[in-house]
Amino acid sequence: MPDYLLDIKGLETQFKTPDGIVHAVNGVSFGLKEGETLGVVGESGCGKSVTMLSVLGLIPSPPGKVVAGEAFFFGQDLLKMSNEEIRHVRGAQISMVFQDPMTSLNPVLTIGRQLEEPLMLHIGMTKNQARERAAELLAMVGIPNPKDRLNDYPHQYSGGMRQRVMIAMALSCSPQVLIADEPTTALDVTIQAQIMDLVKRLRDELGMAIVWITHDLGVVAGIAQRVLVMYGGFIVEEATVKDLFANPSHPYTIGLLGSLPRIDGKQDGRLYSIDGHPPVLYQTPHSCPFAPRCKWAMERCWKENPLLTPVSNEHRVACWVDTKTGRAR
Repeated sequence: MPDYLLDIKGLETQFKTPDGIVHAVNGVSFGLKEGETLGVVGESGCGKSVTMLSVLGLIPSPPGKVVAGEAFFFGQDLLKMSNEEIRHVRGAQISMVFQDPMTSLNPVLTIGRQLEEPLMLHIGMTKNQARERAAELLAMVGIPNPKDRLNDYPHQYSGGMRQRVMIAMALSCSPQVLIADEPTTALDVTIQAQIMDLVKRLRDELGMAIVWITHDLGVVAGIAQRVLVMYGGFIVEEATVKDLFANPSHPYTIGLLGSLPRIDGKQDGRLYSIDGHPPVLYQTPHSCPFAPRCKWAMERCWKENPLLTPVSNEHRVACWVDTKTGRAR
């Protein structure tokens, strides 16, 4: 069993709504190794962001609540920490780049003020020291004239520059883990490529581990070493990037890969689409959550939810069917 920097076990998160309890994350378990980049993929609403927000104690309560699980980081369970204790972890040891840079920055505070605050809070820098470090951080993420730009407000930055500021803020205290929640979603493709190159360069320079949350398998192929595929609040497949693309084993993963256009000439006719709709999560599924949309579904799929089982070394899948043969595993 490898030693994990961050070790999540049996995480369950629910939201109480007027229509009932939403079971957003259902017994998710995974580990993050030191220095690795872990991709987390799946469609909107599958539990990717909620999983990582739960770990950092950022689920709004009410309506949300972590009802079960453990999240070990350097031997301490993050889920059992008080608000005061986890504040010293967030930003300093585990940082997060949120999904929308347009709304993640405070519009009435200067960029400098927002960069300086975590440096003074977590590291104990003076105002002048924090100012110098903030300028260095902006330079590190490629913002020109960094000292002058510290006095600007978020609306004076473009979307790509704001995302760079968010990355600079997340890296300001040299965290061991960076969680990037779809950081390139709202950006055009050239800026996406720049942000990915920046994160890879900083990962190599700083030696940090990264959790990269996305719905884009193309992005995962370019940045991650290992991938978790999520569906309906469950992890349905876990593999190295190379193995996932060469040998997808869950019907949902096969559907996701089939929906991507290819440039190598191996596209088999039209792009594949997954029929049906995402699951309604008002009840914990006792059958496979993907069964209503799966062309391989058999009787057992409707009665019992499969656990993650090994397909090969470092490759696990939650499926009762061998998709290569169409037979039961």
